[in-house]
Amino acid sequence: MRLLITAGPTREYIDDVRFLSNASSGRMGFALAEAARDLGHQVTLVCGPVALSPPAGCDFVPVETTDEMHQACLAAWPECDGAIAAAAVCDYRPLRRSTGKLKKTGQSLLLELVETTDVLAELGRQKGSRFLIGFALESQDARPNALRKMRVKNCDAIVLNHVSAINSDDNEIELLTSDGMLRGAWHGTKKEVGRRLIEWISTRFGSAPE
Repeated sequence: MRLLITAGPTREYIDDVRFLSNASSGRMGFALAEAARDLGHQVTLVCGPVALSPPAGCDFVPVETTDEMHQACLAAWPECDGAIAAAAVCDYRPLRRSTGKLKKTGQSLLLELVETTDVLAELGRQKGSRFLIGFALESQDARPNALRKMRVKNCDAIVLNHVSAINSDDNEIELLTSDGMLRGAWHGTKKEVGRRLIEWISTRFGSAPE
């Protein structure tokens, strides 16, 4: 199979030097890409800014903003059999980006935010016969929120994890499918969890590499 995998954070700039982002390290997405590669699958890894070296043997597409990730994913999607959206994409961006560097004025500054493009939802709208696995990082009402996200984004399965996974070497996940069933619950290093998830995907959606 050829897999599209997203990883890392995105950045949304306030001015030319400041941005909104999150603490995603990209390790989970990289672990998935490496596990898929090791099982013989072809991988396109679309990744936001991280302090990791691109995994050998994968097509690596570096991006920075949510719009850039959106465009890179749409470009790769037609040639893929499925996608795993592990990136921590910014949900909001500043309505206006200031030129240069904002200076202190002694006054309060109001920052108006608007929603970014929904990369996962767009992949879901264009899915067709392909499969789509989403990630849901939840801290409250975790499973109901993850199931809701899976339905709204037209995913075949959702990986539920928690805020403790951010910038950590370890992860604890639950894998839920569109019928509401729990298909796996794994804990360990992100490499171990990534391997288990890719093995499940290979079995569920077809393991024969091209």
